Amino acid sequence: MKLEDLKVIITGGAQGMGAHFARRLAEAGAQVAVGDVKEDALAALLEANAGAPGKIHARALDVADEAQCESFVAWASEAMGGLNGLINNAGILRDGLLVKKDRATGEITKLSKAQWDAVIAVNLTGATFMVREVVAAMASAGARPGVIVNMSSIARHGNRGQSNYAAAKAALAANTLTWAREFAAFGIRVGAIAPGMIETPMTQGMNQKARDALVAAIPVARIGLPEDIWLGVKFVLECDYFNGRTIDVDGGLSM
Repeated sequence: MKLEDLKVIITGGAQGMGAHFARRLAEAGAQVAVGDVKEDALAALLEANAGAPGKIHARALDVADEAQCESFVAWASEAMGGLNGLINNAGILRDGLLVKKDRATGEITKLSKAQWDAVIAVNLTGATFMVREVVAAMASAGARPGVIVNMSSIARHGNRGQSNYAAAKAALAANTLTWAREFAAFGIRVGAIAPGMIETPMTQGMNQKARDALVAAIPVARIGLPEDIWLGVKFVLECDYFNGRTIDVDGGLSM
């Protein structure tokens, strides 16, 4: 698909990679509906991109709320005069070892249900709700072609302290193929990008020692930038022969 023909939703698009994707798409002439829980950041995004050739629409969205997903998709379709794409970008971290022993006291602690549930609710269940609602809307309108980009992660292969995050991102990668097969009848492609360590507000909040160790393990010798990931997303959006696969964009990092 040509970028200027897109009428696309971006979840978690108020800052970080999502905001970068929104800016790039608006620069290319696309219409973009951005949803995020950070309403102040949504307002700043609209102001910063007011003069773009395309148009950014924005509204509050918590993807963990099924009703909000449904109403957001209906609103976005009306605001943009149709819908033919989704970038499933919303995500959170609630890291912790599943079971941990305190070195000083010997106390055993466990990953809480709240930590597990929060990540699964946003990163997997919410992402699935968004795909369901977008595809249902597109199928009802007879919109063809369409494209969905899921944001997975190289953590899907397994990463210490990220049982919840790895589980959600692995499931998204697996369902990228599942959904590609299911939605072919509607003319909708599904692809995924799996970022490595990228410079975003999420990674900026990491423990500095852990951050430095990760960056040192990246063969290209630097942390990734949102533009690096945008190039992968752009490929999935534009290449009509790409479907059902996940691309790692990680600088060669192995976790």
